[in-house]
Amino acid sequence: MIDAYSPVAARAWDGFDQLDAVPADALLGLIGLYRSDDRPDKIDLGVGVFRNDDGATPVMRAVKSAEAHLLQDQSTKSYLGADGDSRFAELLAEVALGSDIARSPRLCGVQTPGGTGALRLGAELLQRAAPDATVWIGEPTWPNHGPIFLSAGLKVAGHRFYDVAAATIDFAAMMEDLEAAMPGDILLLHGCCHNPTGATLAPGQWATIAGFCEEKGIIPLIDLAYQGLGDGLDEDAAATRAMFAALPAALLAYSCDKNFGLYRDRVGALWVQSPRAGTAPLVRGNMFALARSLWSMPPDHGAALVRIILDSRDLRADWEAELSAMRLRINGLRETVAARQPSLAFIGRQRGMFAMLPMAPGEVAEMRARHGIYMAPNGRINIAGLTRENIPHFLASLGQVAP
Repeated sequence: MIDAYSPVAARAWDGFDQLDAVPADALLGLIGLYRSDDRPDKIDLGVGVFRNDDGATPVMRAVKSAEAHLLQDQSTKSYLGADGDSRFAELLAEVALGSDIARSPRLCGVQTPGGTGALRLGAELLQRAAPDATVWIGEPTWPNHGPIFLSAGLKVAGHRFYDVAAATIDFAAMMEDLEAAMPGDILLLHGCCHNPTGATLAPGQWATIAGFCEEKGIIPLIDLAYQGLGDGLDEDAAATRAMFAALPAALLAYSCDKNFGLYRDRVGALWVQSPRAGTAPLVRGNMFALARSLWSMPPDHGAALVRIILDSRDLRADWEAELSAMRLRINGLRETVAARQPSLAFIGRQRGMFAMLPMAPGEVAEMRARHGIYMAPNGRINIAGLTRENIPHFLASLGQVAP
């Protein structure tokens, strides 16, 4: 055994010093700064979790009931297999895609560790199927989108999507940039409640995108992470369902983090629609093989809870009721901000947990230093971090920093 302080140890290989330094995650850094801030009127608008009127992120009632059921009835912790809880994927497919698409022989799905796992599995599958494809991603987007596809070996290109200064989607610019896409390329789309902007594509714009994808042979990969937190479960899934109905091939990465409040349990799913039913078993086999190499078996607890809830009429009704209350809280906060500050009227028209303020990083830092208001460096705020009590402080501070 080589002693850690011996000359031999000093000469041992240390290739790790060739690694590049990685910048610290800005949002994770905000957590520590917020916790150490002792100002009583501080506001956390950074981390993307739902909060109630008391500022807490509670476990949903239906989840608590499902956990009690699982504790009593679960008889083993043995592996389920690479596909995880197949009943979970089957029930959740109907929530996301509707009964007709969910039952199509062209569709196959698999449980994943969170929406991030679904995106990574989709990226790996696409890299196998179309290694020369480019993934087109709107700007701005969730910061993890690009790294996921790059890490899978795919090329990434950005297209214009949101004009921060005008607080609106620049659809003409988006479609102009996408003219450079080639057949077989991938188009990443937010199914609803866009992160970080809260902007929503109109039904006519979705139809234009579907027609464009069909004409050019582009494959949509839809990230649906906030179903039920915008306008309703069916309303938030309408665009995704329309895309799957209109196109021969499509992928859907889904997260249960927000709408079931299962953040730390990492619950998600990936569904792939093939042009032909005969191709689906081939896709399924490759999904299982890739999942085996990425995480072997997905975690069961959270998926089992979702399955129990969706399999129970009473628990599902309670889940939908609480989800509706969460949605009403978020939309109510949006309406309040828009009504009290005309320059932020766009927030009332948007949906989901996030909005993007037209603020420079220096102004964001000033909001934090002077007023104890924490948000992402790009001006993204978590609407759910607001309350009717702290909105006046937020708006007054905003007027002093970015009038």
